[in-house]
Amino acid sequence: MAFFAIAIALLLEQVRPLAANHPAAVGLRRWLSVVGRNVDAGAPQHGWLAWMLAVGVPTLCVAAVNAFLGWLGGWPLVLVWNVGMLYLTLGFRQFSHHFTGIRDALEAGDEDRARTLLAQWQQVDASAVPRSEIVRHVIEYSVLAAHRHVFGVLVWFCIGAVLGLGPAGAVFYRNAEYGARYWRRHSESAEHPTSPALRAAADTAWHLIDWLPSRATALGFAIVGSFEEAIDVWRNHALRFADANDGVILAATAGAIGVRLGGASLRPLSADASAQPAPAQGAASADGLPGATARTAHFGQVVGLVWRTVALWLLLLVLLTLAHVLG
Repeated sequence: MAFFAIAIALLLEQVRPLAANHPAAVGLRRWLSVVGRNVDAGAPQHGWLAWMLAVGVPTLCVAAVNAFLGWLGGWPLVLVWNVGMLYLTLGFRQFSHHFTGIRDALEAGDEDRARTLLAQWQQVDASAVPRSEIVRHVIEYSVLAAHRHVFGVLVWFCIGAVLGLGPAGAVFYRNAEYGARYWRRHSESAEHPTSPALRAAADTAWHLIDWLPSRATALGFAIVGSFEEAIDVWRNHALRFADANDGVILAATAGAIGVRLGGASLRPLSADASAQPAPAQGAASADGLPGATARTAHFGQVVGLVWRTVALWLLLLVLLTLAHVLG
């Protein structure tokens, strides 16, 4: 059932992508805001309690509905529920339009538009970024987005399915990622700012939750790309990135397609213009990193790498399904 649910959800998302502010996303933001306002009192235990309520309650609700539908009507209702939850949590179209717009602008020679689109996508100052750095940043942001919206979701969906929780694993992963990002963004909010304790709890939990998926994604990139180079860069350069999990993915990507990733990060738009840019997730020193300078030709290689990894996942699910049926 997992294979069919994933395949249907991916096809549905390609045909009818979700809007940015669909009701489920709006509801999740309101839920995170309510929990943060009413539970986050500033102490570490309050931060962890707020995180567990914000992420755990929706996950348990999804698992409970899955169990109820299984009891009520068997696999057809469960399949529909799985497809619906995957449609909300899984898919390329939640970020691919940013990638496509910037790629098209660069191929047309309109670097100013590419910088504008990059700034809008990541809320960063890209006004003085040279062409090669635009390409590098887009590759980095895109492979990390593909991981968080597709491959990481697949890992946790499979974990949930094995445990009999249906799509609860996919919801758990996406909510944990979004919660960490949401509370990080609201840590300096004028009204009800996120406490350091809640932000630390969300970041710590997200790092632990993403440990296995990030390495599964990196291994997938290595298998469908240049395996020896990907593993070599992963082993020798992953720790040079600011975030360990992101570093594994970016290092494997760099080796798999032979592109140099890592370097100076972009300053957020809200940052003080006089301040030095802080290392963002994925930032690393470019000195000593192997690979060619990022070019627009690498965009096609990234797209091929990602889709081959999707095909690898689907093939593995087909083999596991056949093994389960025949066994």
